[in-house]
Amino acid sequence: MRRGLRHPGLVGTHQERAGDAAGLAAELRAAVAGDVDFSVTARALTTMDASNYRRVPDGTVAPRDADDVAAVLEVCRAHGTPVVARGAGTSIGGQATGTGVVLDFTRHMARLVSLDPEGRTAVVGPGLVLDRLREAARPYGLTFGPDPSTHSRCTLGGMIGNNACGAHSVAWGTTADNVRSLNVVTYRGERLTLGRGGPEGGAASGASGAPAGLLDLVGGHLSLLRTGYPPGLPRRISGYALDALLPERGVDVARSFCGSEGTLGVLTEATVRLVPLPAEPVLVVLGYADESAAAEAAAGLLPYGPLTVEGMAADLVRGAAGLPRGAAWLFCEVDGEGAARALDRAADAVDSTVVRDPAGQRALWRIREDAAGTATRSRDGTEAWPGWEDCAVPPARLGAYLREFRALMAEFGLHGVPYGHFGDGCVHVRIDFDLWTDKGVRDFRRFSEAVADLVVAHGGSLSGEHGDGQARAELLPRMYGKELVGLFGAVKDVWDPDGGLNPGVLVRPRPLDEGLRFAGLPLVGLGREAARCVGVAKCRAAGPSSGPGVMCPSYRATGEEKHSTRGRARLLHEMALGEVVTDGWRSEEVREALDLCLSCKGCRSDCPVGVDMAAYKAEFLDRHYAGPLGFLRRPRSHWTMGRLPHWLDVFGRGLNAGMRLPFAARLAGVTPERAMPRVADRTFTSWFAERASVRTAALTLWPDTFTDHLAPEVGRAAVRVLEAAGLGVALPQGRVCCGLTYVSTGQLGAARRVMRRTLDVMAGGEERATGPTGPVVVLEPSCASTLRTDLPELLPDDPRAARLAASVRTFAEALETLAPDWEPPRLDRPVTGQTHCHQHAVLGDAADRRLRARAGLTGDLAGGCCGLAGNFGFEPDHYEVSVTCAQDQLLPALSDAPPEATVLADGFSCRTQMGDLAGVRGRHLAEVLAEAVDEEETGS
Repeated sequence: MRRGLRHPGLVGTHQERAGDAAGLAAELRAAVAGDVDFSVTARALTTMDASNYRRVPDGTVAPRDADDVAAVLEVCRAHGTPVVARGAGTSIGGQATGTGVVLDFTRHMARLVSLDPEGRTAVVGPGLVLDRLREAARPYGLTFGPDPSTHSRCTLGGMIGNNACGAHSVAWGTTADNVRSLNVVTYRGERLTLGRGGPEGGAASGASGAPAGLLDLVGGHLSLLRTGYPPGLPRRISGYALDALLPERGVDVARSFCGSEGTLGVLTEATVRLVPLPAEPVLVVLGYADESAAAEAAAGLLPYGPLTVEGMAADLVRGAAGLPRGAAWLFCEVDGEGAARALDRAADAVDSTVVRDPAGQRALWRIREDAAGTATRSRDGTEAWPGWEDCAVPPARLGAYLREFRALMAEFGLHGVPYGHFGDGCVHVRIDFDLWTDKGVRDFRRFSEAVADLVVAHGGSLSGEHGDGQARAELLPRMYGKELVGLFGAVKDVWDPDGGLNPGVLVRPRPLDEGLRFAGLPLVGLGREAARCVGVAKCRAAGPSSGPGVMCPSYRATGEEKHSTRGRARLLHEMALGEVVTDGWRSEEVREALDLCLSCKGCRSDCPVGVDMAAYKAEFLDRHYAGPLGFLRRPRSHWTMGRLPHWLDVFGRGLNAGMRLPFAARLAGVTPERAMPRVADRTFTSWFAERASVRTAALTLWPDTFTDHLAPEVGRAAVRVLEAAGLGVALPQGRVCCGLTYVSTGQLGAARRVMRRTLDVMAGGEERATGPTGPVVVLEPSCASTLRTDLPELLPDDPRAARLAASVRTFAEALETLAPDWEPPRLDRPVTGQTHCHQHAVLGDAADRRLRARAGLTGDLAGGCCGLAGNFGFEPDHYEVSVTCAQDQLLPALSDAPPEATVLADGFSCRTQMGDLAGVRGRHLAEVLAEAVDEEETGS
């Protein structure tokens, strides 16, 4: 590295580097008020962003203010240590990773400093999440125009660093178009306020805030700046925007700083422009015969003033519900019914849909927003990666470019699904590169070079949204030529003569095939599974705009990256590599991060790439406590709560007396803040065995542990309703258990034994290899989820497991499919409560919604996780997080409900949490319907 910067090459022995890092950390702690963290966990969490790259930092600092930023830079400059600014870490090009010190602005510098509705401006800290700004501006009818699909977690600082855009850029432009002034600190500690200079430019105007020497350097290259940038390209994000410094463009230093990817200075505050929200947003979805037709139509729609012109083809969409006929679509948002009709008439589309309902619009937009993750996994399960993520060509050239691009992928034997901002000519695509083998990496380089030439041939930009980072910066000479790229380097040296800010990115970059995050990972196992996390960080979303999903309750409770799905995946990734996390399955850092995972399974459905942290946690715990003395290291709750089905079968009601003994909670390994649920006087199975069979069984009702021992009234109610619907009910001829509590505590050997015994019972004996011949109705959502997913995954070689999984039905599904003509009694009242997180993630609640509607139960149930989550909320040190999770969605839903609302919760944990924290008795839907059936028959 140039000019004396010592760190980027990681020169020296491991011991020497560790000693330097320790000294650096000590000096930083003495110099700053913020948080200095050089721990294994902090380093592991910041080795990657949302790109293919990985760099290991020395540590992180979360500064509290601009003074802290200046102090960090002073200490790091004295040590010759580089500094990387990081927001949400969702950068695609690798620019949010680095060696040295990573600055985390999301913890303390995330303030909305001020908002001026009349002036339509806001002053923001670099760590402020975009949606928090939008929520604050919405009551004034304003918003921040750029809106990338990561709006629920990306930060304003990151958007400025990458010059982010989003779907509305055809109307409101890029982030650079919406910045008024920027406060920055250079690596040498100079504090600058960047803005526009006078129309004549030059340092004499004094208004631009340019560092010394910058405007003189630009003044010597005016001709190059006027001719070196491709014209007619609204999404030109690559390189430095030095043409913004031209006199005829107002010497706009703030604009030129946008998109510099943290290589010039560190942002500490920004003044940004706000724009009016559309008064009557209408979404017009246009269907076309194919992708090329949609792409070629996009530019022709721009004269009609659309706010968005987004495109995607059928190979991206998993289910075309709500979309018009066609094999490709344009999503065009306009302001007003008249504008919608005019655009619809002008579009030469196969079919169209005009959506006025806000909920319908959100549902369709969710398809587009999730594309960044959905596109990472093709229909056949093949993984796809960034690497050629977001090039842009002039909109009029988009159709031709896409045809040639797809042909180039075919030539290389690659597959990807283009989509993106067709109105701006910007295309996103994830491609199934083989980044695990030497040959695959060589092909990755060859393809990147070839497609760069293709983009340049169409007059395009290598990056149209996410920046160059390491992924594309090496190819910039193909776009700009050596002279202009050389000027980029000279500008970098004016701003940062020591080369201390984000070295190896954008200017003098590392090779695009160096430092790939897959290098050294085993091809199979948990590390390989964790690597599917591409870092889009949907798990970091929080607040009202995060939607109705579940993921990730522990992050929403703590706000700490290590308690997000992505953070845990990164730790598992680093554990598999063994460089930062060095003690493998015994890692306390990984165990600590997984400790607050509620195993809610929300990530299985809400994560765009289907990361399944509940399964990863189970495997880690199983291996973490393996070995001859592993059982001694396990938490006591694993033996009590984790084997609850066994203890209930053995002791039954005797546990009630046992839990009243002094120190019972401590001996059982549960928190004293919780009262243990009372075991019922009579089990559901004993009640069922003593009643006469009403009719020939049409289904098997699963007597899960919770229903059997703790809530037999739910089982009795279900039998009442099912029989009222004309369905005969049978129970398994023996004790069955799904193994849920064993799985969630990582006792996988015991879980498999329990599951095999259950399969024997369901098959009618060990000698039989068949499974259930009819539907198996499971009342407890967590048990149904375990049977649907964990059972076949843990016993993949037993065909009975797959058959049982396929036979599982929820209560509502059974009524809908087995008794379609049955009409439930009309209740005609509102409902509140919560959909079980496992039902949301694995089972779905569409049948439940339809059943409630038929019964006249109106309103939606809350999303999220109740926070109790089986054994989680009973374990020591989890109570506070458990309560915070409930406060996120469940408790507000209960408090906001009208007094006549029926409180529904099919999950035993959800009902228990409601009772403990709100004093409310939640009921299973079967109980509510059974009560109504009885009232209807007695006429009361």
